[in-house]
Amino acid sequence: MSRKRQKNQRKLAFMAETGSEASTNDERDELLIAEQEPESGGTSERLMEEISEPENMRQALKRVVENKGASGIDGITVDELPGYLKKNWPKHREELLQGTYKPKPAGRKEIPKPDGGKRNLSIPCVLDRLIQQAVMQVLQEWWDPTFSEHSYGFRPGRSQHQAVARAQEYIAEGNRVVVDLDLEKFLDRVNHDILMGRIAKREKDKRVLKLIRAFLKAGVVMEDGLVIRTEEGTPQGGPLSPLLSNLMLDDLDRELERRGHRFERYADDCNIYVRTERAGQRVMEGITDFIGKKLKLKVNQEKSAVATPWTRKFLGFSFTSGKEPKRRIAPKAKERFQKRIREITQRNRGVSMRRRAVELAQYLEGWIAYFGFCETPSVLKELDAWIRRHLRCAQWKSWKTCKARFKVLRRLGITDPVDLRKLACCSRGPWTVSNYSILTRALPNAYFDSLGLPRLASLHWA
Repeated sequence: MSRKRQKNQRKLAFMAETGSEASTNDERDELLIAEQEPESGGTSERLMEEISEPENMRQALKRVVENKGASGIDGITVDELPGYLKKNWPKHREELLQGTYKPKPAGRKEIPKPDGGKRNLSIPCVLDRLIQQAVMQVLQEWWDPTFSEHSYGFRPGRSQHQAVARAQEYIAEGNRVVVDLDLEKFLDRVNHDILMGRIAKREKDKRVLKLIRAFLKAGVVMEDGLVIRTEEGTPQGGPLSPLLSNLMLDDLDRELERRGHRFERYADDCNIYVRTERAGQRVMEGITDFIGKKLKLKVNQEKSAVATPWTRKFLGFSFTSGKEPKRRIAPKAKERFQKRIREITQRNRGVSMRRRAVELAQYLEGWIAYFGFCETPSVLKELDAWIRRHLRCAQWKSWKTCKARFKVLRRLGITDPVDLRKLACCSRGPWTVSNYSILTRALPNAYFDSLGLPRLASLHWA
């Protein structure tokens, strides 16, 4: 919400209120919030008033409710939040305006990472998520236009696909070596003092600075109930964290621009494209030194590398090595896809083929919405055939006996006695049988189409 559109008078609460208390608060609010021109540079000493204004809070509440999520340590759920605010928002808004609001510690949950490691996810209370969302909405409007054009993560109108496409252009221009940077536990190691210094350069409202630091220092509650104070890092799981991360890494973007590098960054995933390996090694050394000394962060040497783009991945994609590089699905992304398909089509799950098709359709449509950006449709056709073979394998396994198979195969149109005996009483394993042409005739692709199972190749959109 633009500060230029601030009203001279604002209601104290963004939820509907009645009674004398609301009237008194409205009168006090009129005195507190007189129209001021914003400070130069996009800063204002009355930023908290803009954050807590009714329309901004309505938008924040809508987003928090849409995002759902688990409750925090206070047990208040997303569904209960609107009712809670009707009774308690005036008090909390006053705390924000007075600079006395104190966030609660966040819950902590470990979630698996695609590479086999684990990530610590913070679960703030829903009220804290609401306030973080409101702060983020206002700050993002002012900060985002100042960020680098090479930064794509968690920014309005920017996407992973745009970053991948730009990287592809760099490779096509002859930059056939990539400096692939991975920051070691970036979100867990952000230096609070450095981050707050960056924020203080942009915003003058001390209440907002105090509130953001309070969110950073709020701590986490471990499984045994012990509260651990957070001395570094931005809590993963809060709405404010991505914006703060972009601000922290803006210095890296500016340094890379100052050095004239061709690069793209999505959150803490940064690739720099150069023409020779020697140049790449020099860039890796210099940028690693900058990140350590200037940002107090560490480059993960095991996961970072100077290599050819087609041997590395960027946001789930890789590239072919030809003169005109094409986007392809990175091998690890393909492996994760196949692992999930195996889970859904597992032979011993005991669910109907129709149910499997529904689960697969939901997963495939979401997956292709992202990876349909690849430029190698032949891979998608191979995956389509592989998926349907898994389904035939599961269906064959479910028929169990020779007699049952004989009856079903006849019903499915296999009438030749030789074919029936050959397949129904086959002693080979299900995976081998799933590739037999007779079973393919009995369970053709059209059968799976009739169950609503989409074909990846037909959904391909790049």
